[in-house]
Formats: sequence, C-alpha cells, structure tokens
Amino acid sequence: MRRFFALCLSAFFLLLPPVSVSAQDDAALFAEAAGRIEQHRKEDVRIKVIDVNGNPVGGAVVNLEQHSHEFLFGSNIFKWGLCRSAEDNKAYNDRYAALFNYATLGYYWWSYESERGQPKHEYAKQVAEWCKTNGIAAKGHPLAWNHTDAAWYNDVDANELFRLQLGRINDCVKTMAGLIDRWDVVNEATHFDRELESVHHTAMWKHAGQIEFVKACFVEARKAGPNAMLLINDYRTDEEYAKLIEQLVDADGKRLYDVIGIQSHMHGGVWNNTQLWETCERFARFGVPLHFTELTILSGQNGWELAKNGTVWASTPEGEAQQKNDVIRVYTMLFSHPAVEAITWWDFTDQHSWQGAPAGFLRDDMTPKPAYDALLELIKTHWTTKVQIKTDENGMATPRAFRGEYVVRVGGTVTPYVVKKGDTGELVITLK
Repeated sequence: MRRFFALCLSAFFLLLPPVSVSAQDDAALFAEAAGRIEQHRKEDVRIKVIDVNGNPVGGAVVNLEQHSHEFLFGSNIFKWGLCRSAEDNKAYNDRYAALFNYATLGYYWWSYESERGQPKHEYAKQVAEWCKTNGIAAKGHPLAWNHTDAAWYNDVDANELFRLQLGRINDCVKTMAGLIDRWDVVNEATHFDRELESVHHTAMWKHAGQIEFVKACFVEARKAGPNAMLLINDYRTDEEYAKLIEQLVDADGKRLYDVIGIQSHMHGGVWNNTQLWETCERFARFGVPLHFTELTILSGQNGWELAKNGTVWASTPEGEAQQKNDVIRVYTMLFSHPAVEAITWWDFTDQHSWQGAPAGFLRDDMTPKPAYDALLELIKTHWTTKVQIKTDENGMATPRAFRGEYVVRVGGTVTPYVVKKGDTGELVITLK
C-alpha cells in the first residue's frame, strides 16, 4: 500500500503541466534572489548613542550581533533520543541545535495513541522541553490525518471516532501549550479519499464530509489554543489545494487557518526555480505566511521506495555533491520569496529515514553531508548580521540587518534588541 501511494504521488507530479519557461528566465530568477533577500529579509536599524546628559555621541563603536533568526529553519526531529546509540543521539542533538531554530514533532494518531486513551505525551514533552532549552520553536504534525488506522479504531463507529478525533485535538493542544504552539491541524485533505492504509478513519472523514471535517478540526484546535499558529498542510501544490483553502472560512468569511503548509518531497527530481517561484505565487495570494513543511532532496539515486528486500538506498559522493548544490539553490529561492516564513527538512538523518531514502543532512553514521555544511554557512554567515559600525555626528548608526534577535554592544553597555518586520523605531543607548 505504501508503494502504491508513493507511485501515485510520483505519477501526480509527472502529470503536472510542464513549466513553460526558458533556461535564461529560470536562471534569472536565481540570479535576482540575492536582491530579493536584501529587500525582503532585512530592515534598516536605527541606533542612537547618547551620553548621560542626553547629548549625541559621535564616533561611538556599535557592535550589532545576531543570535537568532525570525525566519524558521528546521527539520522533523523524529529521531530525537531514538538513534542507534547514545553517541548517535548526542551527535544528532548537537548538529541539530547548531543548525536549526525550528522542529517538527510527530503526532501521527495511529502511533502516538496506539492504545486507546494512552497518548505518548511524556516523550513529546521531553523533546519539546529540549527544543525550548535550545531556543528551538516546536510544531506538532499532524493533529488529523487518515493515512493509517490504529487497531482500536475497529471498535468504534464513525460518529464515535469523529468525537474522539476532536477530543484528541483538544487534548494535544492543551497538554502541550507553552511547549508547542504551532500545529499542522489537518494533513493532506485535498485528496483524502485516495487509496491509503486507513479504512475506518477515511470512512469517518467521508461520513463527516471533506470540508466539514477539516473545518471542525480547525474550530476545535482554535478553541483549545486561541493563540496557537494553525496550519493546513498538503502534498498537492496545484489549484485543487487552492480551491480547498478557499473554503476554509467560517460563516463570516474569516480564515480558519493562519499559515499554508506546502510539502515538497523531491524524490522524483528537484524543482527548478520557476516551479518553486510559481508555487509560492499560487499560494501567496491568500495573504498568509507560507511554510515549506516537508522538503526532501536526495543525495543518491532519485526515485520512490528504492530500498527494498534488504537493499540499501545509498548516499553517494556524486549524489551528495548534487544535493549540496540543490540545497543552496532551493533554500536561496525560498528565502528570497517574501511570503515564505519557514522551511522544514525531511529527514535530518539517513538513519531510519522515510522510505530508507538518502534524504538526510546527516549520513547513517551521523556525519554531516556537504549539504549540512553549506546550509550552515548560508544561515550562520551569509544570512546572519554581525557588523561593527561607528555613529555619525548625530550619534546615529543605521546598519541594515536581518530580522531576528540581537545583542548590541557599545563600550561596556550591552543591550538586547529585536529587529522586526516594518519596525521603524529607534534604539537609544545611553553610555554610562
């Protein structure tokens, strides 16, 4: 069944109309990305230095150093504490925290509550606490999806299963409040009735109604987490997904969701710049942030479910070199689009990865691939602001900086500062 689903997914993308664009236009989209990043990811910062009498201090040396990003760079964190050895677990955690500020925790109902009434909250809390300690924002994925049935679904009818589904949403959101305040509420609703491993959950969804079920889940999630960030998430990136999104409004026409999630498993080949850009444009029209929630680029042979009958789907030197180049290009393109606010990789390591694919930033032995080092350099060097600048005769320093959290040092004065989108305020520092 999993193989059937993967083949259907691959066939779906093959059936998409080809992108009509010249190689020159596609290359131009990437060539212009640096300018878009400068325009859309940075702000003009105004720092004024004065003395204790309120007089401007000219020639003061201002050090502006960023220590966190507003943009969310992440991965699923499904192997936290579950790698083959303590050494692997440590390497996983250390390399994760060094690169990312965002994590997706698994909330698949059939495994999260494999026994009725016994959700695995304690493990989730451990992972989320580790994330919080390390300055990593956490998201739960997903609250509702009909991919697989838990065995105990057999014992309840459609109405009862629907009630339990809403109860699960309420329980998860309230239990994890303060640790997880971002949720993929409903996953893959556009084509929910395709052939999957689920019988009972799919039947319940059909009984409730495709859109009615999705709406009810969002209403329940909002009730449980009034201030939570709620996402709709799908592997479809065509107009069918857009049509579904258009219907996710309440009686007054207000959106039930906060963010649109876009899956981008590129097992069959990496999207070109035009496909990336047009996908962003298709969903940016809704006026909410876009999150690329499941990004996969392989470091070996392209395909779906090539690890079979004990064979290893290998990461190769040639594949790793290509993965590095593709990661640089894809992340640069997505980071340059003003509507995109998060990118989540899938999976972080090849060790027990989805479909056994060589999709990780880390190899099976937890050593980093070239793509890991390349993304680390992009995020921590090219897309991070660390500048030293002197004030002018009016005591002003006006650097341009990436949005995020900073420490500003002037002499012995240390001041925390947050660069926000559209912020035209002024940080005033008084030298003692």
